[in-house]
Amino acid sequence: MLDLKFVNTHLETVKTAMNKRRAKIDFGLLTDNDEKRKALLVTIEELRHTRNTVSDDIAKLKKSGEDAAPLIEKMKTVSDTVKALDKELAAIETAIQDFLISLPNLPHEDVPVGKDETENRLEKKYGVPGKFDFEIKAHEEIGEALGILDLARAGKLAGARFPLYFGNGARLERALINFMLDTHISRHGYTEVLPPFIVNRTTMTGTGQLPKFQEDLFKLEGWDYFSYRPPRFP
Repeated sequence: MLDLKFVNTHLETVKTAMNKRRAKIDFGLLTDNDEKRKALLVTIEELRHTRNTVSDDIAKLKKSGEDAAPLIEKMKTVSDTVKALDKELAAIETAIQDFLISLPNLPHEDVPVGKDETENRLEKKYGVPGKFDFEIKAHEEIGEALGILDLARAGKLAGARFPLYFGNGARLERALINFMLDTHISRHGYTEVLPPFIVNRTTMTGTGQLPKFQEDLFKLEGWDYFSYRPPRFP
């Protein structure tokens, strides 16, 4: 998520980046809410300062035996006003947060601007595609022929596009996972971590999954917890 201070400081840069992505975004909503936020912060701070100052005056009046009731009543009104403004501020800050969460990532300055994926630029090409004198089979067809993959049974267990591995297929899947982990740990300085299978809404929001992709996530019914691990497709 983009930082509010960064967006305010580099507003034109962010606008240009969003235009490159063809993202239709009304930044007026952000600037208007941010101006309201700043004005509210000033007002709330002034009222709190007044309340603190008058509280000292009330204490002095009480100590000297004078009537402090008018000031007490005035400060009650000030306190009620501060509470109301705090709620208004919280609503505006939530609106700003939701706006920032909805912003796409800024593309790198080297990324070419194109109308669609057909104008993508080839960055790197490695090796030469092999040529065969026979018809190439899809990997799921080969896997089922070898008895290491069963999509039909997986469909009965879970639904379409879920795999069910057997024997060497399951071993291969496990070996590839271990190979990837071991390679990054031993050669690239990564630290292996085994996090919980489910995480809370705050965590998912921090990673950019919520609220945009909530409909695509696995959620625990009755709990505000989500599974961050997507299904593995063949």
